[in-house]
Amino acid sequence: MTLSKLPLSYCTNVHPGLTVREVEAGLRENTVEVRGRVGELAAGLWLARPVATELLDTPANLDRFSDWLNEAGLTCYTLNTFPFGNFHDARVKENVYLPDWSRDDRINYTLDSARILAKLMPDDGTEGSLSTVPLGFKPFDYPESFADECAGRLISLAKLLKQVEEETGRKIRLAIEPEPFCILETTAETIQFFRRLRELAADAGSLDVVNEYLGVCYDVCHQAVEFEDVADSIKQLVDEQIRINKVHITCAIRVENPGDNEDARQALARYVEPRYLHQTMARAANGTIHRQVDLTEDTALSPPDSFASAEEWRVHFHVPVNAESLGPLQTTRGDLKKALAAVRDLDYAPHLEVETYTWEVLPDGQQTSLVDGLTAEVEATRTLLDELSEHRTSNIQH
Repeated sequence: MTLSKLPLSYCTNVHPGLTVREVEAGLRENTVEVRGRVGELAAGLWLARPVATELLDTPANLDRFSDWLNEAGLTCYTLNTFPFGNFHDARVKENVYLPDWSRDDRINYTLDSARILAKLMPDDGTEGSLSTVPLGFKPFDYPESFADECAGRLISLAKLLKQVEEETGRKIRLAIEPEPFCILETTAETIQFFRRLRELAADAGSLDVVNEYLGVCYDVCHQAVEFEDVADSIKQLVDEQIRINKVHITCAIRVENPGDNEDARQALARYVEPRYLHQTMARAANGTIHRQVDLTEDTALSPPDSFASAEEWRVHFHVPVNAESLGPLQTTRGDLKKALAAVRDLDYAPHLEVETYTWEVLPDGQQTSLVDGLTAEVEATRTLLDELSEHRTSNIQH
């Protein structure tokens, strides 16, 4: 299977927007400009709860927004429904995981987003996707029944997505996005949850609909931060018949031999910032993974022994996907290449979306204009996808 023939998208959670007018401004000032430089480009929309409510307030609001996208020459087939509220607040951190999947607010927002996407998608048989929270955040206090409660709501959502398809003719799948320090963070935890989800769905007579409408969003940065073999991770999901409905094309920060690399640690300290959570992992020579929930200056400049003696650190900080390095810091672009090569060999094509939302919080010297930065990311990603497709074609011919 070749990589998705749908136009590449980038996620607009990089733009602030809590009203439809603000969303349109971000698209006009950035997405349309990038598309003018790179050609065909889709909008991977983030529509916060207030925006979704405004769009559904009257049919005219949604019709007008759909018309505006068409006039702007933008298609849309995927929404990021992970951030519920203001993703550009002064402090987002762990609040991004609220509400979790045990809450009615989460299922209602996701269903509303599906109804919006059904209206926005082109009438060409394209399928849609919604990426979402990996149930909840481990440091929060949950009851023992939490995962099963989430599973129950996900089963309900799968049935509702089937209804959306019956009513609109648009198939929209959910893509649960594993992330470090979340209830679903590793591939093993994701598989374990899906086994339980399917068990409960079978008891409810809903196994087929769950298998059809529920899958994962594979954020390459997240699994790379976990020090997972991303190609093997994808193979495990495939072997379990867990559908990868969406791929976030992302890169994280790497620090090699951090204890002996003061320049890199000094550089890393500049990435400490108050808005987003930057889960940090350190792998020892014996393979043990040490973990911290967020990057701090103390970790970078005066690391604890377990981090100082590690052979490598990885930090959940989405950095430009075209960057192999950032001064003395490295990136996980090598893992991105491996992941996309594995995705290329699937017998279906997940939606592909660049998701670098951190442009505003990059340290001085790494920032550029948003249009320039996004253009470079999209062009580099297209080049990589073309190389992967050509390599596969060449191998088949030989």
